[in-house]
Amino acid sequence: MTALHVTVWDETGGEGAPAVFAHNIFTWGSDEAYGFAAQRPLADRYRLLLVDRRGYGHSPDTERSDYDTDADDLVDLLTRQDGGAHLVGHGNGGLAAMLAAGRRPDLVRSLTLIQPAAFSAAAHHPVVEAMLDRVRDSAGVPDSVTPEQYLRASTEGLGMAMPDPTPQRLRAVATSMRERPVWEAAVPLKPLRAAPWPTLVICGTWQDAPEMYRTYAGEPLIACAEAVTEAIDGRLLRVDGYYPHTQQPAAVNAALRELWGQPRGGPAQ
Repeated sequence: MTALHVTVWDETGGEGAPAVFAHNIFTWGSDEAYGFAAQRPLADRYRLLLVDRRGYGHSPDTERSDYDTDADDLVDLLTRQDGGAHLVGHGNGGLAAMLAAGRRPDLVRSLTLIQPAAFSAAAHHPVVEAMLDRVRDSAGVPDSVTPEQYLRASTEGLGMAMPDPTPQRLRAVATSMRERPVWEAAVPLKPLRAAPWPTLVICGTWQDAPEMYRTYAGEPLIACAEAVTEAIDGRLLRVDGYYPHTQQPAAVNAALRELWGQPRGGPAQ
């Protein structure tokens, strides 16, 4: 297996239950803009393992980012945790987390999905179907488009602020531009529904999001979160905003503490 970079935050002296985090596109594990920097307070009771997926952060380059490979990497990390770990995934990282949990449910203590990009679970919803038709009919990203141009179009072009185009950010964007399309994934819903551990799905309300961003991304992600929650018999938490863990960290962190305290076929962990 490729040696991925994992940021470890742990104030428990190694005594806390491990929690593995898988990030979305344009980012990396400990990123303040889109990653899990705001979850650091949870390290007071848990050992946080923030993965940099291949091609992101400080992990090695990859020719093409692939959710199946990411899932294998997560399984490999889970196997190295005594008793498994709590698993958290956002966006494309949420899809990888679902695949990993479906392959090795015995290694998972709980599953949290933040606006997971598991669109096959809601492929027949009108807004998801429209999104899939739109992206399938597109010609993809032209080779002439630079990562900085793509980042600008994906943020300012949709009415949002563009983060500083640092080398680390642009590398993440370049990897995101080459990711395997998430709508090709076959999501393992039945194994996740049958799993013994609790599952939480977190979704923003998107009421204050820029209109274009809400239309093109928010509405499909909301439909996907609702469909996944129903399909795997999870619990859905809605919070204000459109980046739940960065915009509403207090609410998300409180929900994670509650979830991680629930039993997995035994006493609270």
